[in-house]
Amino acid sequence: MKAHLYLRASTNDQDAERAKQLLLDFAQDKGLQVADVYAENISGTKLERPELARLLDSATSGDVLLVESVDRLSRLSQADWQHLKGVIKSKGLRLVVADLPTSHQLIVDKGITGQIMDVINDMLIDLMATMARLDQEKRVERIKQGLDNKRARGEKVGGKGRNQKKWGQVSALLKRDGIKIEEIAKLAEVGVATVYRIKKDMALQAL
Repeated sequence: MKAHLYLRASTNDQDAERAKQLLLDFAQDKGLQVADVYAENISGTKLERPELARLLDSATSGDVLLVESVDRLSRLSQADWQHLKGVIKSKGLRLVVADLPTSHQLIVDKGITGQIMDVINDMLIDLMATMARLDQEKRVERIKQGLDNKRARGEKVGGKGRNQKKWGQVSALLKRDGIKIEEIAKLAEVGVATVYRIKKDMALQAL
């Protein structure tokens, strides 16, 4: 039986292939033939995903769609999740989730047992997809509340975050005697304005 491995991470700061070896080992343990691996860095809230679309286009009826966990496949709205699930079913694919043991039986079970497990599995996956969506909504709400609190305190919101490595490098250079701001900027490969900003911050911290 062929398996199509789908790997997803939400941003470029995360590695979509982190779970690759886990799924390869799983496929080998279950006697599955890996047809292809599809990896992408994209939000689970988006229905349109190039690699997932390529997988669904390439897979054939009876193949396994293998994911590490349900939230790697979906943090979609209820409507979008129902649409994606419908596409998977219409293709005749078996959705197997590595961290959902009941789904493993879909690889081998047939007949009435397979039908029963399919129903149970559908219910569990629907539940986990809903939980993944709610978790995402809570996370977004927490971020929004955090930004609102910052604004209420008059703190700056947005812009680039502090590069701690550069900040530490400039701080160390500022502590040296006889070195000019321009030289520090050149050595640390930052702008002169950044050096002045760090110098001001250090002075405030020293008060």
